[in-house]
Amino acid sequence: MPEKTTHETLGKRAPPHHPAASLAFLLAAVFYMQPRAMSYTGMNLLFNLAVPIALATIAQMLIMSVNDLDLSMGTFVSFCACVTATFLQTTPILGIAIFAGAIAVYALLGAIIHIRALPSIVVTLGMSFVWGGLAVLILPSPGGQAPAFIRALMTAKPPLVPIAIVASILIAVVAHYIVMRSSFGVLMRGVGGNFRSVERSGWSVVGIRAATFALAGFFAVLSGIALVGLTTSADANIALRYTLLSIAGVILGGGEFVGGRVSPIGAVIGALTLTLAGSFLSFMRISPDWQIGAQGAILIIVLALRILLNRLEKREKNQ
Repeated sequence: MPEKTTHETLGKRAPPHHPAASLAFLLAAVFYMQPRAMSYTGMNLLFNLAVPIALATIAQMLIMSVNDLDLSMGTFVSFCACVTATFLQTTPILGIAIFAGAIAVYALLGAIIHIRALPSIVVTLGMSFVWGGLAVLILPSPGGQAPAFIRALMTAKPPLVPIAIVASILIAVVAHYIVMRSSFGVLMRGVGGNFRSVERSGWSVVGIRAATFALAGFFAVLSGIALVGLTTSADANIALRYTLLSIAGVILGGGEFVGGRVSPIGAVIGALTLTLAGSFLSFMRISPDWQIGAQGAILIIVLALRILLNRLEKREKNQ
């Protein structure tokens, strides 16, 4: 019996295999259709926008780990992009202060949601209009400029592996340590699993939830900064799709909406898969007007396969 328990525990903490299989399948399909993509330059182009999407996905994953959902992720990343292209470029100290204030607002939201028992979907949906309005006030029309050091970092060319893949691996490792290895990560997932047990143990659930939201805000700020480093400018609507992409990346990576069940490595792999899906559809010569629907169809197929495989595994264990 102890051996079985240990195996199950390790299984829950082990890196997810199904998300990696989905990514490998899409990558093989892309290489089959476009063999020239199997190169340093090709891989760099395929995963060019993976870093900001991966950071936004980790931010969403942190909020989902405490059983909440952030519907303002896309507008918040857009707001951060506008701040990066304007204040962080011209007056860095003011830009950093704005980011610190935005993270503090995220922490306050986490506390209010718990204290007042408010639905996070409603609160964050309302905040999406706030962040969107602030983004428009900062940058009414597309423009601004990426700070030179951010542009240099996002366009760096390390040997052997493109910067997007190196950065994605680093994000996955850091997020895995925070969520799965640190004591704070245990408490955070405990709040998602059964916050009353955490409360009875003497921990402040309000504090944990506020800290989780603040950490999510920090990763979302990094997502906006990274996005401007790639695009060189910003727009108030530049990352609106990140709300749905971040949720899809978490679910695709093995996370669930309840119970504090998340996988940082799987979330990053899910973000890479969604990034690659866009290139895959382009190689299939699908019109951009149909690509969003096609990405949704790919996501549904992958999730259906995951559910089927999970049921087969459970059936084998029961037998």
